[in-house]
Amino acid sequence: MSWDSYIDTVCDTSNQHCDKACIIGQDGSQWTSNGHAKALKITPAEAGTIAKIMKSGDDVPFQANGILVEGVKYTFLRKINDNAVVGKKKDHGAITLQTSNTAVIIGHTKEGGQQGDTNKGVGHVADYLVSLSM
Repeated sequence: MSWDSYIDTVCDTSNQHCDKACIIGQDGSQWTSNGHAKALKITPAEAGTIAKIMKSGDDVPFQANGILVEGVKYTFLRKINDNAVVGKKKDHGAITLQTSNTAVIIGHTKEGGQQGDTNKGVGHVADYLVSLSM
């Protein structure tokens, strides 16, 4: 099964604000490939850290250390609900992370874009995966 098509769902053509996305397992494994045109190229170390924090549900490490994605340290802004967090970095855009039962969906909002649109795309995929018990 190719998970890359889910990148298109998060960053669909009607969502001009989300420019990159990826899905990782809650074990830190990468589900989407870096070969997709809109792939968020997260490193294995970044994926492992994000997965561990998101699986625990404790966002204090993000508050203290930021959210590191593609070598950029985003400032933790807030927890949206029990399974989603958002961050922002001036001149780099914003990041949205949300868990399903077994995955973490990550979407990037380009600088000047509306993060709410990315939040919706990430949430849509997360809810779909939850409906599949994934």
